[in-house]
Amino acid sequence: MEVFEAIRTLLAVRSYQDKPVPDDVVRRILEAGRMSGSASNRQPWQFIVVQDRDTVRKVAAASPSGPYVAQAPLVIVVAIDKSIRFAVSDASRAIQSMLLAAWADGVGSNWTGFGGLEGVSDMLGIPPELDVLAVLPFGYPAAALGRGRKRRKPLSEIAHRERYGQPFV
Repeated sequence: MEVFEAIRTLLAVRSYQDKPVPDDVVRRILEAGRMSGSASNRQPWQFIVVQDRDTVRKVAAASPSGPYVAQAPLVIVVAIDKSIRFAVSDASRAIQSMLLAAWADGVGSNWTGFGGLEGVSDMLGIPPELDVLAVLPFGYPAAALGRGRKRRKPLSEIAHRERYGQPFV
């Protein structure tokens, strides 16, 4: 899938088939995160891959914004070095790269978390100098999705040329 097509069609997936994500796809997802850019090349992220069903359910229970995580065959927990100023933005770039790489392989996901994930840290033995930024469930979508059917504001409402208020046309 071409990059723009993946961006154009990427949708949040919250229901997954009971089908494992192959190791080569998991590795490609991780590599997409690892290869993402970061400020001063600090790479302030750590990726914890969770595939054990019991652990996935426990991670889901500790993730208040995403109880559907429990049905995913794969979860990647993204932790950041909280001492690095741009860690959140850098890891956000890595997360988006992982979501797009997965989508290109037919694997859906959705960002869950962003605060309140201390229980996940404790459960997975994540050291105190790291914060869990996100819990990313991955799996093959349980239902057919309308690829590319998004409700987005028109470009004329959100893009400006040279100065705010001058329409980009």
